Amino acid sequence: MTSEHHFLAITVGNSRTRLATFDGKEFHNQTPLATCDSSEIVELAIQLWKSLEGESPQIVMAASNDSAGKEIAAALADQTSRQIWQIGTDIPVAVGLHLDPETITGTDRLLNAAAAWDTEKLATIIVDAGTCVTVDFIDGEGTFHGGAIAPGAQMQLAAMHSGTSALPEVDFSAPLKEAFGKNTAQAMLQGVYHGIRGMVRQLSEQYASRYGAYPRVIATGGDALLLFEDDDLIEQIIPDLQLQGVAISVNHAMSMEEDG
Repeated sequence: MTSEHHFLAITVGNSRTRLATFDGKEFHNQTPLATCDSSEIVELAIQLWKSLEGESPQIVMAASNDSAGKEIAAALADQTSRQIWQIGTDIPVAVGLHLDPETITGTDRLLNAAAAWDTEKLATIIVDAGTCVTVDFIDGEGTFHGGAIAPGAQMQLAAMHSGTSALPEVDFSAPLKEAFGKNTAQAMLQGVYHGIRGMVRQLSEQYASRYGAYPRVIATGGDALLLFEDDDLIEQIIPDLQLQGVAISVNHAMSMEEDG
């Protein structure tokens, strides 16, 4: 990459894609779109890219949905005549790893960890509540240790509907604040909502016991507010955590390039 710090960032997830422009200090024009709407994503991406200042603004992509990422990147490269810089291949994620050899970890998880550590330089549990729910741990030295992956809220609801003959199709929302689900849909929402929250709390206890201290716990992802807004375990909900990880990794790569 060049030393130009203005760039368009695109994070491509399984359900949602987020676009934002970076001016060297902070993100602007953050826009979430459904990943399946690739033509709309490409159209908006080109508009945002053209709005950037500088002679050669770059486009940086982090794709945890590989097929969608390749489709969007190919269209953008064709229409802009620019290289689409990929986090993880062209630009390494600025985080240390303590994982099994040859393990391939999702770029989204690593970017979340990089951003979580960079802000406070503290051991942190990162909960990403999206298509899947991940509960990951990065220690106080900035090393990512992995974590847990489980089905997300909508995936759980869809599995109950498709795997049975009687349970209805239900869209995820916070259940009514009652002890008991008084109908089938509410019972399903109660099970999913409290199941995810309970899993996060149990894993956090497990990580804290292994680490020897209780780390801070933060959340991100499309369902984070619905799941954790009133949960006293979660210290902060950061919707753009992955984007922050992109900026940190780009800046780190630039500084390494300049030093080298």
